Amino acid sequence: MGAAGVLGLVCGAMAGLFVLVVVGSMVFRTSSRSEVGTPVAIPTYTPYERETSPRRTESRSPAERPTRRPTPNRTRDTTQQPARATLNTSLKNNTVYRAGALPRLSCRAGNADIYNHAQLKALILKTGACMDRAWGPILRRQGIAFSPPGYAIAAGRGRGACGDYPSRGGIVPYYCPRNNTIYASTSAMARGNATSRGYGQIISWHGGIISMMAHEYGHHVQNITGLMDSWWRQTLDSTSSSGKLALSRRLELQATCFGGMWMRSVATSYPVTTTNRSRLFAFYGQVGDHPGYPRDHGSPVNNHRWFRQGWERSQAYQCNTWMAPSSSTS
Repeated sequence: MGAAGVLGLVCGAMAGLFVLVVVGSMVFRTSSRSEVGTPVAIPTYTPYERETSPRRTESRSPAERPTRRPTPNRTRDTTQQPARATLNTSLKNNTVYRAGALPRLSCRAGNADIYNHAQLKALILKTGACMDRAWGPILRRQGIAFSPPGYAIAAGRGRGACGDYPSRGGIVPYYCPRNNTIYASTSAMARGNATSRGYGQIISWHGGIISMMAHEYGHHVQNITGLMDSWWRQTLDSTSSSGKLALSRRLELQATCFGGMWMRSVATSYPVTTTNRSRLFAFYGQVGDHPGYPRDHGSPVNNHRWFRQGWERSQAYQCNTWMAPSSSTS
């Protein structure tokens, strides 16, 4: 199995370990709980010395290419990629941090019922196309080769390139870098699975689930910008389990921050009302690593903090978890 395959399996396993909800024996606080955590102060961004070699692009055979969602009436992105662009794929000085803010886009969610598979799947694919329109242009302007992720959305269970979705007893979607595809089960996310409560049991508004899909899309951004490759190399070099978990938390919290950026970019049209924004912030104060589970995605306090970071600061460099203090990525 090649490095990409190993990376895919590890990310799939990590996704399975991400306990975003407390098992049935734990009691959740309601969505009206007070907000916890505050945005992180990231140093003002300054230009960096770029790497001299371009990032490697891996080719895939036709059999490995995921099925793409239909994109009718989609506006063609004509942004040109700068010639002979060289990229910095490091964690702290990645080219993505030069991308700035996401454009404010019109992306109306409508009244999709999260408990209806067809409606939730349609909303996921529709908002996924909006994520393409948001991220594609700002990444291409920095010379980053952009292509959208694929989607595999099941009503119940399925098996993807990085493992089962959802994982046994789990509810979470996952992004597989092996084939650039986001996998999700609508019933698990909405209703839960075994002893794990679903997102819909914490926040019935569909923005909670879509924000989690924006988190998975954040992993796609990390993958195509080289952040994920750099994280994996550092993970392999780490000699302790605590060090590997600390790297995992920074990766996941950055994806949460990217998700917050996107939700803010469509807040007016989605729409995300003031009430639903508060519910969304409270939702992120209830998800993350809970006692008895691996500390690989960050505490609820820090998940709340980094979602708000993306929402309130709305600049790619403000999601640089690799420069943040360890207290904000615990």
